[in-house]
Amino acid sequence: MNAEINGIRMAYDVMGSGPAVLLIHGFPLCRRMWQSQAQAFSAAGFQVVVPDLRGFGESGGGDRPGSMDLFADDLIALMDYLKIERAVVGGMSMGGYILLNLLSRFPQRIRAACFIVTRADADDEVGRGKRTHLIGEIEAGNPGAVPAAFGQVLFADQTVAGRPQLVEEVRGWMSATDPAGLVLGLQAIRDRIDSSPLLPNLKLPALVIGVRQDKAIPPEKSVYLAEHIAGAEFCVIEGGGHMVNLEQVDAFNRGMLGFLRRLGDS
Repeated sequence: MNAEINGIRMAYDVMGSGPAVLLIHGFPLCRRMWQSQAQAFSAAGFQVVVPDLRGFGESGGGDRPGSMDLFADDLIALMDYLKIERAVVGGMSMGGYILLNLLSRFPQRIRAACFIVTRADADDEVGRGKRTHLIGEIEAGNPGAVPAAFGQVLFADQTVAGRPQLVEEVRGWMSATDPAGLVLGLQAIRDRIDSSPLLPNLKLPALVIGVRQDKAIPPEKSVYLAEHIAGAEFCVIEGGGHMVNLEQVDAFNRGMLGFLRRLGDS
């Protein structure tokens, strides 16, 4: 499905009925990463919404510079379009940065939060420099620099060795991303603020999902989130990397579905 949302044509899927669950993909990915979760969660009695962020997948990019505010505004506009007043929101990696922005600016729209292999702090100078370098590579006509860089850190070693088809499928999603969308995402990631001061003030159910073999975001960043959000549940999944929802589908779905069910119908 697609709709005119906040000045762009946004692609999204909606599956099932019941309490709304919005899943936000990471960089440089697309909504297809959530297929297994959309099927499992909708079968369990939830309405699952999985959008392509602006500039990614099948969504248009528009002509505005990338920012977490812009991504968050798009998602609120999508919720308005779908007449969803409140949702459980899960954000993976960059999606977690957008979730933090939503919690800062639109807390009344978030029923519960799921932080998936993500972090609260901003990039340091080295990190920002890497984002700027990749933007330069894209603008110089080498968008392949992005999948080349990110492909090295998305999966656990055993996944790379044992599931090459999955690795190639995800690389295909990255390679298919419009170069303008890559720039948009890198700008937003590079320029995001440190959301750590927000964490102690969060007053909603929260789940943090981390993995020990994450090469993209240090596992201690998940620990920090869990320790600084009052009452947060912490789920550590073994045997996967940054794409844990694809690498360890059953364990991931059990962990997140358990959290969703414990929320009840409130």
